[in-house]
Amino acid sequence: MSPSRSSSWPAPLILSVLLVCTANGDHLSVRYYDKTCPSAQHIVQSVLSSKVAAEPSMAPAVLRLFFHDCFVNGCDGSVLLDRTPFFLSEKEAEPNDSLRGFDVIDEIKSHLEHACPATVSCADILALASRDAVALLGGPAWNVPLGRKDSRYVNMSAAMYDLPSPHDNVAALITLFGEYGLDAQDMAALSGAHTVGTARCHQFRERVYGYDGEGGADIDPAFAELRRKTCQAGDNAAAPFDEQTPTRFDNAYYRDLVARRGLLTSDQALYGCGGPLDHLVETYSMDAEAFSRDFAKAMVKMGNIPPPPGMPVEVRLSCRKVNY
Repeated sequence: MSPSRSSSWPAPLILSVLLVCTANGDHLSVRYYDKTCPSAQHIVQSVLSSKVAAEPSMAPAVLRLFFHDCFVNGCDGSVLLDRTPFFLSEKEAEPNDSLRGFDVIDEIKSHLEHACPATVSCADILALASRDAVALLGGPAWNVPLGRKDSRYVNMSAAMYDLPSPHDNVAALITLFGEYGLDAQDMAALSGAHTVGTARCHQFRERVYGYDGEGGADIDPAFAELRRKTCQAGDNAAAPFDEQTPTRFDNAYYRDLVARRGLLTSDQALYGCGGPLDHLVETYSMDAEAFSRDFAKAMVKMGNIPPPPGMPVEVRLSCRKVNY
């Protein structure tokens, strides 16, 4: 489908996904590098583990990079490109201005270029590193289909306007995810990535203040007051998505939604309207294994979003610039 918009793991689950076909005729396989770079996955895991041990916040940062890459032109590594005289960088788009982890990807790429020159794409590095980041945080692990290529172009317009907004309602979210072949269950499971990481006040100010300065009807008053105190430090003050276990990948995010303590409008939009989504959120809030299973499946599905047909692709030698 084309986008329609311009080892041992500390985890309970390993999914087997051996072969995935993309719409442009390429094939992704978990064995893609078995002969050309058999150490690829070990190198990604080793470097990332070291970086996360030194700075735990790098794990959710790398996971977020993968999401922001796949929702713009597919999973093509375009979010990693720096500005050039010929094009802007997706990094400069407002929804991407707080992205981090680029140096971590650079270091992984450097190690891989030393071990297997011109072989492992930056897009595949992001896919592997996001899986490893989740596992390092205590979440599920899964087999990652590989063989992506790196785009030679960016899509600044899509980076500005096509990423999910923290202010989106459920209808907007379902429409956006659907345009990438992801259904409402995929959306609900992938949103669980917000069990780790932080958001800045300007992303949740509207939710915690509401029209009357005290938050809306769909927010726990004590939680709204807590987050208004965060905002007293300014629009860039950060709060954890999940205040219960902010550094562990678990299902506490869904318990927060049931308690009307979702941080973003787009988080709480998943719960409170009745129907199948409410039932799914309640299921995930009580059944961590169900969430882990569905999250892993949805990550594989999201990771299979290809670049648009005909887009020039390559294996970049540096994740920050195209090959010349």
